[in-house]
Amino acid sequence: MFKSLTSRIAALGVVVVVSILLLVAGMVDASRQTQESFHWVMHSSQVLRSTNELMDSVRSAESGQRGYILTHNPGFAQAFDREIEEARGAYGQLYELTKDNSQQHDRMRALGLLLEERIELMRTPLELARQSEFDSARARIVEGRGYDTMVALEMAAEKFISAERTLQAERVAAAERRLEGLRTLALIAGPLIALLSALISMMIIQRIRKPIGVLSGAMDRLGAGDFGDRIEGDMGSREFLKLAAGYNTMVDRLAAVSDERKLNNEVLQKMHQDVVASSTALKDRNDVIELLAAMSHRMQATRSDAELAEVISIFVPRVLPEVPGVLYSFNNSRNTLVPVSNWGGSSHMVDSFAPETCWALRRGQSHWVSGTGKDIRCEHVPEAHEVYHCEPLLASGDVIGVLYLDISLNEEQRFRVSMLTENIASAIVNRRLQKDLKEQTIRDPLTGLFNRRYMEEALTLEIARASRAATPLCVVMCDVDHFKRFNDEHGHDAGDAVLQQVAKALMEQFRDGDIVCRYGGEEFTIIAPGTSQEDLLRRVEHVREAVRGVEPELRGTSLGRITMSFGVAEWREGMDREGHRLLKAADEALYQAKHEGRNKVVGFASTTE
Repeated sequence: MFKSLTSRIAALGVVVVVSILLLVAGMVDASRQTQESFHWVMHSSQVLRSTNELMDSVRSAESGQRGYILTHNPGFAQAFDREIEEARGAYGQLYELTKDNSQQHDRMRALGLLLEERIELMRTPLELARQSEFDSARARIVEGRGYDTMVALEMAAEKFISAERTLQAERVAAAERRLEGLRTLALIAGPLIALLSALISMMIIQRIRKPIGVLSGAMDRLGAGDFGDRIEGDMGSREFLKLAAGYNTMVDRLAAVSDERKLNNEVLQKMHQDVVASSTALKDRNDVIELLAAMSHRMQATRSDAELAEVISIFVPRVLPEVPGVLYSFNNSRNTLVPVSNWGGSSHMVDSFAPETCWALRRGQSHWVSGTGKDIRCEHVPEAHEVYHCEPLLASGDVIGVLYLDISLNEEQRFRVSMLTENIASAIVNRRLQKDLKEQTIRDPLTGLFNRRYMEEALTLEIARASRAATPLCVVMCDVDHFKRFNDEHGHDAGDAVLQQVAKALMEQFRDGDIVCRYGGEEFTIIAPGTSQEDLLRRVEHVREAVRGVEPELRGTSLGRITMSFGVAEWREGMDREGHRLLKAADEALYQAKHEGRNKVVGFASTTE
């Protein structure tokens, strides 16, 4: 009936496809029904969850109402308002969710009436309390109407939840039944289709085995070098007849191709050489990547700028052999580039230069000059030097610095430079982030002074130094007199402004070698190495006078004059090495200054006389 093998396979394939489509249609329909059942199960879960949220909000609102009436804390009243809004929001959601079920919808509307009644009964005492009629509010609560309404509301909610759970159980059962039907369909139809496919495959194999054998034998003879063999006779189908004809044509042409084999061998040899060259280049790049990875690991592990510069100066000459250069990075003000590292004996390193003098930084991309008049020369490069390469360091679109090299690079070297600058830029950014994070851990965020943790560590270190070198070491404890007045009269913002002004004054008045810290609250600690108590008392007196002249303002309003009291103590042999006794001595002197009328400087020796 079908002369073509394609038509035979197509007819058998149609039978398989129709069977599979029928199975897929059945499974899709069963899957749709199952999905719909699970949708309603999830719908019930959402209804139950919203109901519980509604009741939790009502109970929390009741706690907020009672808390406010009992404690007079307005925070409880605010919590009441918030929980009522959440309860009404949950009810609104339930009202929409139960529209698909008239019975549950009716129960929800009844629940809503009880909810509003309960809210009103809770709100009345709360409003009395807000009008400072707390006795009347407590009396309203004692009446007990709210309790009865709450019991009715909880019973209505429990009845609603019970009905919804019954619905949920029914929907789960329906989903399980549909899943079982889907499983049965798959178990029956799947094997049937597999059996049908196996039968069809066997029929196809029987039809193609003989012609395939003829073709295979002919190909074996061709592989053995027999160019005179041809395929003749009936092949059983139109397709195999075409294959036989094509084979015969191919054999005819192979004889002509054989003459061209020598030329092809030359082409193959050339291709082989290209592959070897490419393999060598890939190996070199792989070595560079491994070297850059080692460099990156070490840069990420550095703990100082000096270590980072050392890693760069060691690894860059290995990545770029015989290429001298300098790495420049922005200073803290980001207005000047300064050398970070150099290698290869570069003779054109400058101490610093402005970013606008470098064309690579201007353009945000590589800039090089390969000879006199070849391109615009950067101003930071000496006029006598007309061959160089500048590569900007970029990280997340931000310019970090520039890599200056004394030669013009080839293509392979440019590839290495692009990867090198990416790694170095990432390491510099990481190092800056580490420094910023460390600074945040030792600084007080309000005043910018060192925090108490840093003070304790620094004090232990300075005591050890003073003990070894037999040099004096003093500590000053001080605080703002009547600090509470600023907060009480002007608010906490005023207190923050006072602390910031005091911190600024202390930083300006004490020496650079002194360590000024915020001890806590309005109290400050200053560690003064190399200074005796007698000398420090005179300096602190000048500080006290300077602070007295500070008159902070908040939003244009003067907060009044500031005065401070100071206690000074000197470390002596016999005190603990952690500084606890020294801090206590300074604190005792500060207490003495407070006791004597404030705005004074007192040394620890004065308190023991």
